[in-house]
Amino acid sequence: MNQQPDISQLPLMAMKDVPTPGADAKQITALVKEQGRVTGYQLSDGQILGKADAVQLARQGGIRGVGISSRKGNEYLKSLPDQSESNNLGNLPSVSQPMS
Repeated sequence: MNQQPDISQLPLMAMKDVPTPGADAKQITALVKEQGRVTGYQLSDGQILGKADAVQLARQGGIRGVGISSRKGNEYLKSLPDQSESNNLGNLPSVSQPMS
């Protein structure tokens, strides 16, 4: 018998890590962009984190609904695939990083 691979799992398989969120995990509510590039994420508690800090928090179970991917050695967060397009990170609003 020749079994066909389950291609519905490809998006998950492409992720480097899919952390299990903790009970108090936050959600990403907006993307922080500079010149069109994502530089960070705004969380449901209003906190803004850069990419590296957000990846670290997600890895610790502090952000729900995301997996960790890597491109050219740079890690970033990616939405976990589900039946809804509305919660994909690319569909979230953008905010500007407040000036320090």
